[in-house]
Amino acid sequence: MANPVYGKQFKASTEDGKRNGMFWVVNICLILFLLWTPFQIALFNGLSFTFEKVIFWAVLLSGVLVILGMIYFYKQVKLDDQRDMISLLIILLPISYMISMFGAASWHYAVNMVLIQWMYAFIFILGAYMLRDRLSNRIIQMTIMGSAYLIIMFGFINWFGQAPLGGKLVGWFASGVQNGIYTDAVMSDSNGWRLTSVFQYANTYAAFLMAMLFAGLFNVSRLKKWYDHLLHGFMLVPIILSLILTLSRGGLVVLPFVLLVLLLMLRPAQQILWIIYMVIAGAATAIILNPVTNIGLQMIAKYDGVTAAKGWGYVLITSLIVGLLAMAIGRFVAPKLEDKTEGWGARRFASVWLPIGSAVLGGVILVLLIATNLRNLLPANIRVRFENINFQQSSVLERFTFYRDALKLFRDYPFFGGGGGAWGASFEAYQNNPYVSRQVHNFFFQYLVEVGAIGFIIFILFIGFIFYKYIRGYIKSEREAREGHFLYFIIAVSILMHSLLDFNLSYAYMGILVFLGLGGMTAAMDAQPLKYLKLQAGLMRGIYITLIGLAALIISFTSLRFSQAAGDVVKVAELASSKNATYEQYRTLLDDVLSIRSTYPEAVVYLSSLLTQGYQQTKNEQFYNEDLALLNKAHDREPYNKDIVKQMITLYQVHGESDKAFALLVDSTPKYKWDISWYEGVIAQAYVLGNQAYQSKDTAAEQKYFQAGLNAYQQVLDGIQYLTTLPEGQLQGREFDVTPKIALGVGEIYLMQGETAQAVDVLKKGVRDDLSDATNKQAAIYYLAALKQEGQADKAVYDKVIAADPKAKEQIDAIASQKYTATK
Repeated sequence: MANPVYGKQFKASTEDGKRNGMFWVVNICLILFLLWTPFQIALFNGLSFTFEKVIFWAVLLSGVLVILGMIYFYKQVKLDDQRDMISLLIILLPISYMISMFGAASWHYAVNMVLIQWMYAFIFILGAYMLRDRLSNRIIQMTIMGSAYLIIMFGFINWFGQAPLGGKLVGWFASGVQNGIYTDAVMSDSNGWRLTSVFQYANTYAAFLMAMLFAGLFNVSRLKKWYDHLLHGFMLVPIILSLILTLSRGGLVVLPFVLLVLLLMLRPAQQILWIIYMVIAGAATAIILNPVTNIGLQMIAKYDGVTAAKGWGYVLITSLIVGLLAMAIGRFVAPKLEDKTEGWGARRFASVWLPIGSAVLGGVILVLLIATNLRNLLPANIRVRFENINFQQSSVLERFTFYRDALKLFRDYPFFGGGGGAWGASFEAYQNNPYVSRQVHNFFFQYLVEVGAIGFIIFILFIGFIFYKYIRGYIKSEREAREGHFLYFIIAVSILMHSLLDFNLSYAYMGILVFLGLGGMTAAMDAQPLKYLKLQAGLMRGIYITLIGLAALIISFTSLRFSQAAGDVVKVAELASSKNATYEQYRTLLDDVLSIRSTYPEAVVYLSSLLTQGYQQTKNEQFYNEDLALLNKAHDREPYNKDIVKQMITLYQVHGESDKAFALLVDSTPKYKWDISWYEGVIAQAYVLGNQAYQSKDTAAEQKYFQAGLNAYQQVLDGIQYLTTLPEGQLQGREFDVTPKIALGVGEIYLMQGETAQAVDVLKKGVRDDLSDATNKQAAIYYLAALKQEGQADKAVYDKVIAADPKAKEQIDAIASQKYTATK
């Protein structure tokens, strides 16, 4: 008999009521949903219109799922115990995002995130009610594991050069397939070729693999059937192998800590079994690691069927051996181990010593791989990753920089946050150096800046309460009750802990797994009645069902409309690349988009570009007025959107309002303070407008523009100087230097001010060897002309310029002969 978990009012957390046809409808729909979502690039919320359509479809489907669920669970909803109350309070999370919309850094991203949060709420509600049923619980656990194993094997299909086969297998339903191949299932970066499977991002794939490794260990150590031991034991090698092939250092660093947390929750017998299985699978993986790695790299360079088959042979045969060993251990060793450790398990702190010892041993092995010649046994690409595990490497230093910069953003939006996607929209205004990252690389910091302190506290209290109640009940319950929902705890803990170092939850599929896991943990709680809140069951059931149903209908309809808009923007982008479309074709699609989302950033930019061209060709003020109204409305909602600002500047310029264009260009500089091209634009326009003022003898305007250009140049110099103070090992990111375009603009300004020596110094910084580039050549010509005015010469540069363009001599002489009246 189970021990009371929370005192005398214990009720079983799993309930097997009558199952009807709707039971199977809900379960089958959720199975299909969980199989479909990972192959849509794991629903990556990449803050780009190219990712949006499938996300909106997922939100729509989740709304349909929760409506079906509410129909089936109608009688279970009583709101008289803590599980029901948690299922109601989940709506506070999307509501906190809705509140943050009204001061959002980007209305567009904020609205998208509201829809995603409602999807998470729907999935949580489904989990909290569905997973109380033992059969549903079994079905969904099997679906999660089966889907994971398909993802892992799909990764190997691509690793062994069989991407066209993978594309054919999933191309009929997967959005990530282009030209018959799932894009970037194996991708290259500065670290080499990395396995990413459906995620297109190795670190998030590593987080997923870590969760599935522990889930697999849990299943192979608890299930009793021989085929369960064989299947889950078989998959341990592919999981560990895939984890290593991601080249994810974060995964390797976080894994021991997650393992320690999970081991502490297990009985001594299970702890020993986990370690046995990990040692066996790890040793088997080590044996085949070099050949599998080398074969994969060969297949990426050039496919060969025989060699690929050899690679598959290594993986499948080794996995089968481990699976058979797991079957034998489950049959002969596990029962005896349970008997022998039964007394040990009753002792105080019995479950602590083995995890601590394992953590110490794991740390020693990791140190040996990092600091000794033992790492030479690893393949070269993997060895390099181990060698680079330290706190002074660029990726670690960059992450700390992201976190500090996120806190700057938080200070500007302290209470309700900057809305969903706040970091991606505005990070350039807060960044410490010119890195490129639209993700904070820490889920909790990203959540904080999006919903502020109030929303963050709500979230932490919400998940904290679930973990507290689950762990408390887990400790006090018997074995069967413990193990029934522990898989969900494993998934939630693994992904959330890894998300301290990366943006895993920017993949909505990972968020779905986390909230389904939280729902499963909620389902496992005891049905403790609410002590201080007495509610009428029928009335509250009706209110709750109505509330969730209305929310689901509204969110589903909105998502359907938004998916249409996102699809039309994709069509517009395709038309633009083809360059064969008419104005009417563009206009029809864009009007449809803007009728749904009036400030859709990409649609606004496309339509503004059309209207600007229309004004240029006809000088019809109607085009200008419509364009300006469109851009002003969008800019109010998207104040950090660079493309919208650029379009406004262009519109002012073609309308002859150069002062407005220049003022907007200068005033926007703090938003893009590490974008060197922005300074190039400011300085180039400063020279053009200052020269025009000089020609018209408007001294005040001339000085205003020239001084603005010189101020921008000084900001560049200050930035360059600051970058020298970055910690050793941290990369600065994008180029930030005196470019030929900057040197040319500032040099021209100095020449017009009669400061020839300063012009020489600046222009020299812009001299480049590649004189086929027009700007590079012009900077070199002005440099030589300024030298000539100073009575000096640079023969090496002069010879290169004349060799590239013999007529340049005349231009040099002409510039050198010009005399300006200094107006400093």
